[in-house]
Amino acid sequence: MINLIYNSENYYVVEYPDERAYEVVDKCSARATFFQGDVAVSFRASLRCAVAEDASVEHVDEFLGGFDVLLTFPVAVH
Repeated sequence: MINLIYNSENYYVVEYPDERAYEVVDKCSARATFFQGDVAVSFRASLRCAVAEDASVEHVDEFLGGFDVLLTFPVAVH
């Protein structure tokens, strides 16, 4: 089971609840990262705080942009 929890022009975030994991994809650079376990729990808490502070697309995209250095996996479309 997967849940698309965020989708903008620049990013999307997918939750894998059964695996306690999140995937963050930068659509512009076609790069992604995968957080699992304790790191995923921390990411979820940080994302919730960012959304609670300001739920605008610009703010959430800015928050996700802080993870760009971790987006090391190329995204391939088949």
